[in-house]
Amino acid sequence: MPSMDAYLEVGARRVFAGALDWPGWCRSGRGEDAALEALHAYAPRYAAALKGSRLGFEAPSDLRVVERLPGDATTDFGAPSAAPAADAEPMTEADLRRAQAVLRACWRAFDTAADSATGSQLRKGPRGGGRDLDRIVEHVVGADAGYLRMIGVKPSREEQAGPEPMRQAILAGLRAVVRDGVPPSPRGGKRWTPRYFVRRAAWHALDHAWELEDRIEP
Repeated sequence: MPSMDAYLEVGARRVFAGALDWPGWCRSGRGEDAALEALHAYAPRYAAALKGSRLGFEAPSDLRVVERLPGDATTDFGAPSAAPAADAEPMTEADLRRAQAVLRACWRAFDTAADSATGSQLRKGPRGGGRDLDRIVEHVVGADAGYLRMIGVKPSREEQAGPEPMRQAILAGLRAVVRDGVPPSPRGGKRWTPRYFVRRAAWHALDHAWELEDRIEP
């Protein structure tokens, strides 16, 4: 496959590289070259995550940087934080269906990794720190709830009770904001666009799926 468009989020100590058209495929490094190398290295894992989704992902032969974004403290802490300009574009119905398919594929990848980790010893250390499996699942659900609030959707307590109700809330909330628009924050705070919401939620699910895969003791 020919080259694919990518963007860079450049912090003081860490850089994230992301594929513009493939939410969730986003990795970091200590510099621009390292981030792009990490992104390219994870192409097979991203392809495996999307397998069966009929989205037609193929690893590119090359990554073409089309945008550089300034990072912030969140970037340096280890999470992407800046939205590429393309994420400001409104979503069509076709875009929404594709976004939902990407999210479902990333969730399946996380569930598969969690199932594999059940009953297994997880390595301690820098890759994922010391969280056990239950804490990782709780963390992902809690982060998803926070992400939903960034597009003006407040999940109920019941929807935050576990991965499946939270995912249903995400699909419904995403559809609502694509149809009606993201409501303004009552205090004038920051809001995300639907496209960036999908990019961030997909990244987070895959990041922890791959963390679990890397931490399972043989």
